[in-house]
Amino acid sequence: MNYQTFQPSSDLESIISCYWTLEVPAEFSAQRQRIIPDGTIEMAFILGDDIKRYTSENEFIIQPRAMVLGQTIEPFYIEPTGYVNTFAIRFYPYGFSNFVTMPIKKLANKETPIKLLFGEKSASELERKIIEAKNTSKRIEIIEDFLLKKFNEKSIINTIVKTTIDALLASKGSASISKILKEDLSKRRQLERNFIKQIGVSPKQLGKVIRLQTALKMLLNKDSGSLTDIAYESEYFDQAHFIKDFKEFTGINPKEFLGNENMTLSTLFYK
Repeated sequence: MNYQTFQPSSDLESIISCYWTLEVPAEFSAQRQRIIPDGTIEMAFILGDDIKRYTSENEFIIQPRAMVLGQTIEPFYIEPTGYVNTFAIRFYPYGFSNFVTMPIKKLANKETPIKLLFGEKSASELERKIIEAKNTSKRIEIIEDFLLKKFNEKSIINTIVKTTIDALLASKGSASISKILKEDLSKRRQLERNFIKQIGVSPKQLGKVIRLQTALKMLLNKDSGSLTDIAYESEYFDQAHFIKDFKEFTGINPKEFLGNENMTLSTLFYK
């Protein structure tokens, strides 16, 4: 299994968190993997064999080979059908809305083919170039050229939304919305409306995902000795609160998470 990340150019570093690639030989990949919400939106190109995404215990869809994965608020399962080879762009929570006119909330909890966002001709040409590119460096060059041409100053993220996200990231998800807004509750309705439109989830939901990310990284990297330590260092009220949120976003408790074969990909991404 080969997972690598790459940094964007200075022109896009405020919008794109990273580019990533994943390659897994067919003999190691045919197993369901639980994917955990991470608070980001991703554009992904499947360059290997198809990947299933389960919609229920026994039902699945085949993921589009060029798609945008919207914000998710609950875990889901995927299962490769063979060789995995993926190239993807991971946007900051407010990043992707700079490139499309469709409300981001319509992308939440599902995969959307890029042709529905950028048009059949433009999307097909982009996908062809990505597939034919000789290496990751060339793919990054192609996608950055595409995104910079699509960038529209009029669609730049609402200031109050960006300020809120920056505060949530800086506080690792623990800051309350009231505190971020400096108790100006008149802004709250405006924030909620713009957040759902441009981010795809509510400020509270995103804050919970960001805080869980902090705890997950501590758990995986063994930065703290006990679940109680992790709970308090991640600013949960107590261990019970931490475990409740953990199960909400992963489907299992923290002790079951470690060493779970179905969590291999999520563990890789979070480390």
